[in-house]
Amino acid sequence: MNILDTIVANKRKEVERNKALFPVDKLEQRPLFARPVLSLCEFLADPERTGIIAEFKRKSPSKGLINGDADVVEVTTAYAASASGISVLTDKEFFGGTAADLETARIQNVPILRKDFMIDEYQVYEAKAMGADLVLLIAACLNPEEVMMLGTLAKGLGMEVLLEIHDETELGHICDMVDMVGVNNRNLKTFKVDINTSLDLIGKIPAGKPAIAESGISDIDTIVTLRRAGFSGFLIGENFMKQANPSIAFTDFVNQLKAKQNAN
Repeated sequence: MNILDTIVANKRKEVERNKALFPVDKLEQRPLFARPVLSLCEFLADPERTGIIAEFKRKSPSKGLINGDADVVEVTTAYAASASGISVLTDKEFFGGTAADLETARIQNVPILRKDFMIDEYQVYEAKAMGADLVLLIAACLNPEEVMMLGTLAKGLGMEVLLEIHDETELGHICDMVDMVGVNNRNLKTFKVDINTSLDLIGKIPAGKPAIAESGISDIDTIVTLRRAGFSGFLIGENFMKQANPSIAFTDFVNQLKAKQNAN
């Protein structure tokens, strides 16, 4: 099995355990379940924001431990100042994340994406109970019918849906239940990163669905290139989290981006 298959197999076991421990009716009683959601689409369109979706991630299968000491509140407070959204990893086994990370980050008044491997409707209810505003659906581990099913539930709960694709064969997963389309420049089966993946696919993403470039974005010029190509958002995680102080790294990056944009 490749790493994606391994993660999904583990996720199926995790979901079944959680269903037994925390049934949906219990999730619906949690305080954050009833909160009004924020729209990432709207925040991406706000000219006062950067388009960056800044990620809180402790580790990854490809890089191992990235930052085990980062404080959720400190980092996400820095992100919230100018990011269009915040992505929080909630997978524990492979990314070191927890539901508590997202719940803690929920003090921020910007859209929060639950970043995980969503394979079951139960996880959508979990996301709402955690306080997420939107969920990530990964085409590489779902068929088009599953995207429609999970997207319909998420939309019914008031959340938005970000569909992640990796190549042209996954364009058929895009449907009415998808609000935004992300192009992951990292192949989840090989972990090879190529920014041209985004540039090759941008022209094939339907108009009206904001495009978000994901992974491999570590410098200002790349964002400028991607924005000119038509991308509205830029999901960046490792670039900030691998620094000793992600908060400072993010703030410095944003200042450089604004200076570059003003110069142009």
